[in-house]
Amino acid sequence: MAVQPEGTPCWADAMFTDVEGAKSFYGDVLGWTFGEASSEYGNYTQAYADGKAVAAVVPPMPGQEGASQWCLYLASDDAAASAAKVRDSGGEVLMEPMKVGDFGTMCLARDPGGAVFGIWQAGVHEGFEAVAVPGAYCWAEVFTREPAKADAFFPAVFGYTVKEMDDAAVDFRIYSLGENMLMGRMRMGEEFPPEIPSYVNVYFTVDDCDAAVQRAVDGGGILRFGPMTMPFGRFAALSDPQGASFSVIDVTTTEGEQPTLTDVA
Repeated sequence: MAVQPEGTPCWADAMFTDVEGAKSFYGDVLGWTFGEASSEYGNYTQAYADGKAVAAVVPPMPGQEGASQWCLYLASDDAAASAAKVRDSGGEVLMEPMKVGDFGTMCLARDPGGAVFGIWQAGVHEGFEAVAVPGAYCWAEVFTREPAKADAFFPAVFGYTVKEMDDAAVDFRIYSLGENMLMGRMRMGEEFPPEIPSYVNVYFTVDDCDAAVQRAVDGGGILRFGPMTMPFGRFAALSDPQGASFSVIDVTTTEGEQPTLTDVA
């Protein structure tokens, strides 16, 4: 795939203390195969769906051991400029822009509500080689306790427009570039334990949501929500055995009419 417009989700990876366990779990649930670990880059290991690069897993660096979580990277034409916008807009730069060989330049940041995400300025690694096909990334949502801060921050950094669904029963908005819907923003309510921080939830595509959930549970994962069918597909929220949250979605199984979207002033 070509380099994506600024602000487009372009890559996802996660740190796992038990990398082999993660490979086994996601291989079973999503059908991933894995390349060779790159010792030069901390044993970073790419995952593939039908031969296309779709994500990566990596062991934590010494001193960075902690809860596993998926990190979504947003495309940038200039990672240093994006990092400056993060600071100017009330966010925090967790890792300064760092060149990763000739692959590209990465940066880690946190929005004012606490959600961590990555910034990726592509070099030879342009990001996802496939999206919205079984095993590949499909969608993401910022789950936040500070929705107003998120709705100001992400458009300021990446130029998104913000749309809301008419008659939505929940506090949910969509971040778009032009006509392209890129991410959702969901307000975290009391159903989320207070110890769970704001985070970016990544959706991976499957061809059968219920079967994928069963494989996940059989492999030690925890079903958090669903499966549920909506106009966008049949989906479920899960945690893997090491605690990383993610969702699976079958975009071919839908129910109901697509909602009307209205620009938010």
